[in-house]
Amino acid sequence: MEEFISNIPGNGRFLYSSFEHYTNQDIIAFLKEQQVEVKEERGNRIFPVSDQSMQVLDAFIRALKQEKVMIRTKARVEEILVEEKETKQVVGVKLADGSKLKADKVILATGGKSYPNTGSTGEGYEMAKKLGHTITELKPSLVPLVAGNKSLNLCKQMQGLSLKNVAIKIKDMETKKNIYEDFGEMLFTHFGVSGPMILSSSAHLLRYKNIQEKMKRGNMVLSIDLKPALTPEKLDARIKRDLEEFKNKEIQNGLGKLLPQKMILPVLKQTKIEPRKQMNSITKEERMNLIKQIKDFAITIVDFRPIEEAIVTAGGIAIKEINPKTMESKIIKNLYLAGEIIDVDAYTGGFNLQIAYSTGYTAGKY
Repeated sequence: MEEFISNIPGNGRFLYSSFEHYTNQDIIAFLKEQQVEVKEERGNRIFPVSDQSMQVLDAFIRALKQEKVMIRTKARVEEILVEEKETKQVVGVKLADGSKLKADKVILATGGKSYPNTGSTGEGYEMAKKLGHTITELKPSLVPLVAGNKSLNLCKQMQGLSLKNVAIKIKDMETKKNIYEDFGEMLFTHFGVSGPMILSSSAHLLRYKNIQEKMKRGNMVLSIDLKPALTPEKLDARIKRDLEEFKNKEIQNGLGKLLPQKMILPVLKQTKIEPRKQMNSITKEERMNLIKQIKDFAITIVDFRPIEEAIVTAGGIAIKEINPKTMESKIIKNLYLAGEIIDVDAYTGGFNLQIAYSTGYTAGKY
């Protein structure tokens, strides 16, 4: 439980009750009941053995049919209807065609604002706001990062290159502090950087004070250690071996064992070593520069990609207005809230899905 909560920088403690009602083991058991076998991959991530996400969707649809749940498509809800009795309480919903559906209880689970072409256009926030709920500021989370200054050209040269088993740090150059560290996979793109580590770092960065101003000033730097398993001394010995083995080659052709092909010229550019220089004429100073670049390859980060490209939305319906034990609104009786519409969000690794499962189950149960 503590590990789950520690992976949810956005109001994790609010979720204790939901996670107790429905755990990660419960969703795995449910999928197995629906004949979906799962496997565990690196970083405790759970996937269907088939690697087909449609299998999971089909499992949910099957379960709905088994329970004889009526699904209405082409029935967009425009408003949640409320009556004032002893307190304000839900009585149903009004559809876009003007018709009304009576209901004793309503669960609002329309998702966040990211990936709008999946239907999460942010309309749920408007419905909740109309009923008196507070919506905290919506921001993109688990989103790629944009490189700027000279770094953008470097990223474009390396576009499509995926790095595995590298270590990253994100540094605030004003305060000289490391504000995020991770180890794993990342990817270079035409606009900057992406991949699992970068997405998780964005969830951390968006909570950092004055982050947008610091980014605009060019003070946020991503430092990549391309050889985290090697100390500078061991890396030096390794480079010396390569310099000896390929002594008659140009350095741009002699670093293939050490670096991915797409990275050789960008790294040499940063070290100011002439790419056509012979391996056997590299000076000690150039070698030290090369070590520094490999252990600290720097990319200046100037922005987040837009919310439409984010995997999750940070912000949403304020948690102080929701009963964490039942997910019922504290403002409107018999209105329940679940999933990404609530102001909770987590790092990458399946935690956001678990929030949806657990809060959805809790809302349903009560």
